[in-house]
Amino acid sequence: MTTETKSNEQEPKNQKVAYRGGASDAVYAFGLFGAWIYYLSHATTIWMGLLGLLKGFFWPGVLVYELMKFLNL
Repeated sequence: MTTETKSNEQEPKNQKVAYRGGASDAVYAFGLFGAWIYYLSHATTIWMGLLGLLKGFFWPGVLVYELMKFLNL
C-alpha cells in the first residue's frame, strides 16, 4: 500500500504562524523563577527543596486565584 499526497493537500511553504503569548509567558517565567528562588532558599532539607520546586509551578495560579477572590470577581 502506497501513500500519496496530493499537491492541494500540502501546507504552503511560506505560511507564517503568529504566536502572541510572549508577554504573558515572560511574566509567568519571572513568577516561576522567583518562587523557585524563594522556596529553595528557605528549604532546610532536600525534600523541602523538591516540594518547593513543585510549589513553584502552582504558585502563579494560586496568586491569580487569591487576587480574583480579593477583587470579588
